Formats: sequence, C-alpha cells, structure tokens
Amino acid sequence: MPAGPIPATDTLPNERTVTLTRVYDAPRELVWRCWTEPKHMAQWWGPKVFTNPVCELDVRPGGHIWIVMRGPKDTAFDKDFPMSGTFHEVKRPERLVFTAVAEDKDGNPQLRAHTTVTFEDQNGKTKLTVNAKGVGITAMAPQMLAGMQDGWSQSLDKLADLVAQVRS
Repeated sequence: MPAGPIPATDTLPNERTVTLTRVYDAPRELVWRCWTEPKHMAQWWGPKVFTNPVCELDVRPGGHIWIVMRGPKDTAFDKDFPMSGTFHEVKRPERLVFTAVAEDKDGNPQLRAHTTVTFEDQNGKTKLTVNAKGVGITAMAPQMLAGMQDGWSQSLDKLADLVAQVRS
C-alpha cells in the first residue's frame, strides 16, 4: 500500500530555516545601530532570560562577531554559550549577511547558521526581516535547532523594547 505523498520541505533533519519579520516604530538608521553597535546588541541578542557579558562586532565584510550568551542562574541553562562568526555583506543601513557558529565551552562547533537581515524603510518605521538557516554539526544540534524559532522571536521582541527605549 503506498504511503502517500511526501510533504515538501526546505529543510533536512539536521537543518532548519527560520524567517521572521517585524515592523519597528523607529527609523531604519536607529534599528541598524541596534544591530551593529556592540553596546546595543548586547542588550537584546538571545532569548529573553539570557544576557551577553561579551559582545564584540567588527561590522565590515570579513569582520568578526564574538558573543558570549549567559543563561540564567540556577536553571538548566546556567552556563555560557559562545558564538563566533564573520560578516560577509554589510550594506548600511539596508542589509547584513553573516555566518555564526555556536560553540561549546571548549570552542568546538555545535551549530552553524547563515543569517541575512534586511532593513526596509516604511515611512519612518523599519521593516526588519531575518532569514537564518541553521545546520547542525554535533549530536546536540537538533535541540538547538528546535529552539531557533523561539530564540529569534524572543530576541526580536527584546530588540523592540530596546528600540523604544533608545528612541525616547
């Protein structure tokens, strides 16, 4: 007996693609700065209960990204989550393209993500679109990939809070 059609998908079990769009009530240049200035990015990057004690950005093609996310104390995530990466395209204030690698505490790659971020002016507001494709490298990767949508969504919510705060 035939099993029926196989659903179409653009991902494999060790890959996941997430695309999120938000409109921020702020000029594109301000949203761009929140993405490209370490003092701002450190305030919003990562899930809502995470902090970023280290956030280094060299925003130019070939420039580096180094972020260490820290999970909340007394939880299963009570540890550091380092991430290194490289910017491939920087078109101010329209587009960022970068690859990032989530690492374990010993610097071993866990997950690689290729991310494209676009910033579109909409009459003084900013339409932001994030497209991230994660590829698992280790056995832990499926768990990380499973949280990718929520992680990005929470990050972009934190970005909205920061944009509102910086704007006022």
